[in-house]
This record gives sequence, C-alpha cells and structure tokens, in this order.
Amino acid sequence: RHLLDAAWSALHATGHRHDTILIGEVAPAGATVGDVPGNFAVMAPLRFVRALYCVDSSYRPLLGAAAAARQCPTTATGSARFAARNPALFHAADPAAYPAANWGIYDTIVRDTVARGMGLDVTLGPPPPLWASGGGAPHPTTQTQWKPSASAFGSFVRAVATRYSGHYRPLGASKPLPRVGFWSIWNEPNGGFQLAPQAIRHSTVEVAPALYRHLLDAAWSALHATGHRHDTILIGEVAPAGATVGDVPGNFAVMAPLRFVRALYCVDSSYRPLVGAAAAARQCPTTAAGSARFAARNPALFHATGFADHPYPQGLPPNEPTPGEPDFAELAEVPRLEQVLDTVQQVYGSHARLPIYSTEFGYQTTPPDTELGTTSPTLAAYYLNWSEYITWRDRRMRSFDQYLLVDSPRGIFASALEFANGKPKPGYFAYRMPIYLPVTATIRGHPLEVWACVRPAHYARVRTHKAQIARIEFRPATGGPFQTLARLKLTDRYGYFDVTQVFPSSGSVRIAWSYPHGPTVFSRTVTVTVR
Repeated sequence: RHLLDAAWSALHATGHRHDTILIGEVAPAGATVGDVPGNFAVMAPLRFVRALYCVDSSYRPLLGAAAAARQCPTTATGSARFAARNPALFHAADPAAYPAANWGIYDTIVRDTVARGMGLDVTLGPPPPLWASGGGAPHPTTQTQWKPSASAFGSFVRAVATRYSGHYRPLGASKPLPRVGFWSIWNEPNGGFQLAPQAIRHSTVEVAPALYRHLLDAAWSALHATGHRHDTILIGEVAPAGATVGDVPGNFAVMAPLRFVRALYCVDSSYRPLVGAAAAARQCPTTAAGSARFAARNPALFHATGFADHPYPQGLPPNEPTPGEPDFAELAEVPRLEQVLDTVQQVYGSHARLPIYSTEFGYQTTPPDTELGTTSPTLAAYYLNWSEYITWRDRRMRSFDQYLLVDSPRGIFASALEFANGKPKPGYFAYRMPIYLPVTATIRGHPLEVWACVRPAHYARVRTHKAQIARIEFRPATGGPFQTLARLKLTDRYGYFDVTQVFPSSGSVRIAWSYPHGPTVFSRTVTVTVR
C-alpha cells in the first residue's frame, strides 16, 4: 500500500496522470496450510487483497487492534477517509470505480430527460462523502460539508463528466449514455449546511469563499479535461439572504451573498484587492503582483458561462428588497448583484458581464408552511407571474427555475406547485401559463400591456410541427361569457409574448390555449379597469 501511494504520487507529478496504471500484479495461488506464508512464502491472493483494502474475511472494515496491526485505519472515521488517502486503490475519476447501482437513478434521469426533448442542469454539489471531508468538524460523521477536499471533488467531477460526455458506454449497455452540457458547481456555498465553516474569529474572517474557490478550480479543470470546455458552466448558486446581526455566520449559518462574493473575489468592502494579513487569512494573494495573477489562476471566476442566484424574495412582493440588507441578492436586488459582479471583474482588468441564472425560485405558502415569510397560495400565484415578468424584462437574466414541484409531506419549505397529496396549488396553473399586466387601469381607447407565456406550446410545436395560437379573452365586469379579443401566433421559442391590447370596458382578462387534440387551458384571471 505504501509503495503504491509513493509510485502513484510520482507518476502524477511527472505528467503521467492520464496514463494506464495497473496495480496488483498478484501471483495466482499461495500457501494456505499451516503457519504460512511466514516471511517468504506466497500469500493466497484474495487474502492479500482483503488486507490491502483493510477489510476482514466478512468484508467489513478492520477496526481497533486488528486494523492497527495491519497499518489500517482503526476507527470508522478513519475508514471513511481510506479511499481518499489511498488513491491508487480507488480511482475516483473513473466512473467504473463506483458501484454501478449508484449511477442508476442519474442514468435514468439523463436518458428520460433527453428522450423528452428537455434540457438538464446537473448540479455537482454537496454533501461530499465522509472520506472527502476535512478534519476538525464538530460532528464529523454528519457534517461532511466541513472543509471538503478540492482534489477529491475534482476527481468526482471528472467521473461524472466522463460518464455524461456522450461517449461513455457502461458495462453491458448497447450504446453510450447521452451527453450533458449544462453544469452548476456546488449548491448555496454561502450556507453552512452546504459548505463549512463559513467564517472564523468571531465571524470576522470568511472561510467558505476560499473553500469554494478551490472547489471551483478543481471542477473547472475536470470539466475542461473531459470535453466539456464549451458547455454551460455556472458558478455561484448562492442563497439570497444571510445572517447579518451578531457573531454570524459562524460555522453553519448563512453568509450574506454579496459579502460572500467579495471574499470569493478577494476584495474588501470598498472593492479593493485584499493585501497582507487580511488577504492571507482568506487564502487570497497578499501582494499586488499576486493580485495581478488572480484572474489567470482562477479561470472559473472570470470565464464561467454565468453566475447562478436563488433569488427567493423572502415572502415580500418581488419588487421589494429586504429593508436594510444591502448584501442580499433577492430578485429585487439582482441589479445590485449584477453591479457587484461587474465591479469585481473590473478590479482584475476583466470586462466580462456574467449573465445571471435564476436556478431556484418560488414562494413558500401557508398552508402548509408556517414559517416566517410565507404567503397564501393565491397570492403566491400572482407573485410568481410578476416575478417571471421581472426576470424576463432583465435581459441579463437567462433563466427562471421553479423550485419545488411537490411539497414535502412535512410541509417544510412549501414552495412547490402542488401540495404533498398531489393537489395543484393556484401556482401550478399560474406557472403553466403565466400572465402579468404591469398596469391594470387606463382610460377608454388606450391600450394596456399584456405579457404572458404559454409554457407547453414549445413542446406542442415540436411534436406537431404546427404553429401554436394563444387567445386573449375578455369578460365585461357587467357579466357574460369570455370572448376572444385577439389571436396571437406564438413565435418565441419558449412561448412568451408581450403585446398591447385595448379593452372595451372594465372586466376580466385571461389567456387561453388548447393542447393538440386535448383540453383548453387558461391563465389566471386579471381584473382591468377602464374609465
């Protein structure tokens, strides 16, 4: 085992990382009767393999004195780190090194998503396995997000990226797995439940941004080395709010996202490069010369496809920021996030303007959620449509992702479109076909803006090869049935349209669309006033 580790390190250090490297080379038989093999006889090869991998005859990890006698880890925690400390025995960058069954659900998701003509954003994130976590966590077996190994993460990313390169054929498969071309690196790294510790020295020194920087570098290198150089690669994935009062965030609370971004890019609160002790404490360049090389040494921070944000509005209307929290990144504060990202790019001579990807969004509803910052299901439906309009209007924002689809049975973080029993919330129908009128009152003869999206239309057009038509319908306040005011051919690939429409009187407005050979569905109803 020690010879393997030494040779493995030497080969990797001399440019042979991707060579064919074999271990074992065992003799096929050995002495098994009596006091054998002693010093110089041959050990039976499978007995040798069990001791090499530190397991007993029942293939359980050796512990205690039996482990110590064979120079193996003596505790469960040590056993969990065995693979990371013996890379020659476990090639973490090889998809085939992992149990085939562990890939099953992901292979199914990738195949089924591609078969349905849908895109897939694969998040490469926590929690890491125990063997890839760092030492010193308060509760090591349950806090594996503590100082995760960047090199182990890079190997894991390499395995995933190889498997979903479009060329990898699992053992026994008749054809390669589909290619994945959209990646997000980690999830909410400014949250201690995802990456820890967040900050030390009474929360005055940020730690998680440096940990994330190393994870980014490792994942970026792995993706580029496996043919994904030109894929969509997102960084950030930040939670939109954090703890800002007192000795926070400490180890496991959430750091305000813009504070996290500043430390990630090694700048102070005035957006000047950190130097000296302040820089060293955050694993940043300590000199001007080091800062000049920062961009080249951290390519993911400057050349990623975009920066991902989870701009949940904390229960407020989507155009209202949380008062007194300038370092938050809710939807209303996305313009400030964009400004901060532009500024940190400019500090290092880059003119990149990273697009913003909203990769988690939703409104928690009561019922069933009773947390602070929830809304009624009906109000949440209205806010969802308003939020999507705001996102659509910001040309720098490239996505709008609903999270979740179905609420947890426990009613925690109930931001889904369906209740836990599968019953649709009002938000389900609002998300299927959003509608928003920025202004709902006008004078007779003057039009109002009508923005909407027929989300299923894209798939209907792909399957039928026929143009899809949406209808603006109106019902007067005095009563009667809905009547069609306009028929619109949908030309946007995602089904959006933004038009002006004159309404004959006060009344109710909705969008209608018919599935091919199926039912007609409707948007929310919006009340307009015509004076």
